[in-house]
Amino acid sequence: MAEYGAYFEDNMEKEERLQTFIEALGVGNTPFLNAMEEEAVSSGVPVIRPAMQSLLKFFLALIRPGRILEIGTGTGFSASLMATYAPDAQLVTVEKDRERAEKAIGIFRDAGFEDRIRLRNDDAEDAMRSLVKDGERFDLLFMDAAKGQYIHLLPLAEELVRPGGLMISDNILQEGGILASKFAVARRDRTIHRRMREYLEALTHSAAWKTVLLGDGDGAAVSLRTV
Repeated sequence: MAEYGAYFEDNMEKEERLQTFIEALGVGNTPFLNAMEEEAVSSGVPVIRPAMQSLLKFFLALIRPGRILEIGTGTGFSASLMATYAPDAQLVTVEKDRERAEKAIGIFRDAGFEDRIRLRNDDAEDAMRSLVKDGERFDLLFMDAAKGQYIHLLPLAEELVRPGGLMISDNILQEGGILASKFAVARRDRTIHRRMREYLEALTHSAAWKTVLLGDGDGAAVSLRTV
């Protein structure tokens, strides 16, 4: 048992070193985005990790989306990143927290994105239902909402992402917690744990999506809308 623990710790160290090496090869972001990220980190506010930043930039260059939907604005960093690296795209981003929403709107204005990013200060499910009702469709959906809500938002995502479009779901591994048995998870986290597993099961077995799961960083699911 002790040998297994040593093996596990050695593998974890190798993965951390590999991730650090890969991130060091990155070309970085614009000064504005770097300043945003530094401020968020210094304030203890989470932003998408470097691995997710690179993944988003890759797919923005690959599919050149005209319309992007983000569920979970947070600080506004990820929406600003997508607006920067998809300069012809129009974005809709949804944030329930009013204080965060107001701060993000100020950031978008300072960055000159106010004509390209439309923020909806609303509950994710309510906002998505409204977008469906209005007949809106998107080329890319970035899912970064409350993790326990992913499974409930999936049917709406299917209506909002056009056939041939992509959905990228962040934080699917919950810092490795998703790998644990439900009995090893703290009771307060068991609902989120169960719902995320249900979400991944639904995504990978749905005829509406073709999905690949990525284990880098905190994990991501890249899903192609097939029908």
